[in-house]
Amino acid sequence: MISMNYLILLRPKQWIKNLMMFFPSFLTGSLFSSSSMSVTGLLAFTSFCCVSSALYIFNDLNDIERDVLHPVKRLRPLPSGVISKLNAAAGALLLGLLSLAVALLFVTPMVPYLLLYAAVTIAYTLWLKNIPVVDLFCISCGFIVRLQSGGATFNVEISEWLFLSVFFLSLFLSSGKRLSEQALLGSDAAGHRTSLCGYPQGTLDAVLLVTAATVLVTYSMYTLVHPHLVYTVPLCTFGLFRYILRVKSGNSGDPTESLLRDAPLLCVSIVWAMLVGWSIYL
Repeated sequence: MISMNYLILLRPKQWIKNLMMFFPSFLTGSLFSSSSMSVTGLLAFTSFCCVSSALYIFNDLNDIERDVLHPVKRLRPLPSGVISKLNAAAGALLLGLLSLAVALLFVTPMVPYLLLYAAVTIAYTLWLKNIPVVDLFCISCGFIVRLQSGGATFNVEISEWLFLSVFFLSLFLSSGKRLSEQALLGSDAAGHRTSLCGYPQGTLDAVLLVTAATVLVTYSMYTLVHPHLVYTVPLCTFGLFRYILRVKSGNSGDPTESLLRDAPLLCVSIVWAMLVGWSIYL
């Protein structure tokens, strides 16, 4: 049971976000012909998973008092007291050093991105997450850093339209997450996350819809540059609408949880990946 709690502390389900590193090589048709599927790719992914888990622990340590007020987060190992602060801090330090060591020894091009990701996340945890709008951009920065890290690590150029698509998609997902938190916590929102009380009624709804529309525009422009992907636009549209429906229905807006727990969203994501793979590699 103790080992399972330590595994929960690492939040392995969130590692799915690190797959963003492979997007550049996947979408350019070099996934199986470049280093992305070699030992280098595995080490790069492992390094990012280690640093992300270390920073999740750091965030949990910083948010213990606030997480106790959250109906779901209070059950996590640190707020519930199952794992001590000392052990958690030691684990975070070990994971951070392991991540940096792996990158320095085997995946040198991603070192600057690891450091940038750590710096932004630490600043977000300690201060920036309390500032409305800034908190959304910090979350978005994490996705962009993953994307750019993949491009640098596997020596793949990232197009302008892909960059913009990922940027607006990450803003869309982060605003959806905040909106769901605002609805779930209600009057207790300010006690858990200061920035939530800084969004007047309807603001996050507007951001969610504006970014959804912008994602469709930028992704559609990306597919026009790569015509073989144009038939994936309806799938992208369905995924965006399904996520909006999920958030507005009172379900969790966490991107990973939404993907893994919402069957239609998971299915359309798999079909999108298969159709992209078929269009590019066959």
